Amino acid sequence: MFEKRVTIFKKRDRETWKQIKASLKSAGLKGFKAGHYFQETVMGCGCGAKLDPRDFGGNGRVDHDIYWVKVIEGDEDKALEILRQDGIVAGVDKNVLLDAALRKSPTDKYYPRST
Repeated sequence: MFEKRVTIFKKRDRETWKQIKASLKSAGLKGFKAGHYFQETVMGCGCGAKLDPRDFGGNGRVDHDIYWVKVIEGDEDKALEILRQDGIVAGVDKNVLLDAALRKSPTDKYYPRST
């Protein structure tokens, strides 16, 4: 019930997340957990509402959620083998929680380093 879990997937990739859940479930792996949450900061618009201006493009709402899958610590190797056999690559994106401005690193071409 209160077993330690390890994260095998944490990215902004809904399709792979769905595939991982279906693969682990069909293989009969018990005790894995999956979910998603919204992490990014949303700037307020002039009316005080928390509307994200990126959601009003031609393609509709953009998916900003972070998707994760955790398995019981002892089942990590088994889960990764199940995914490998199904051709799914799981991974944890270390920069997924950074704001977009911090994810991009400036290059020396545009921002020369001072010496």
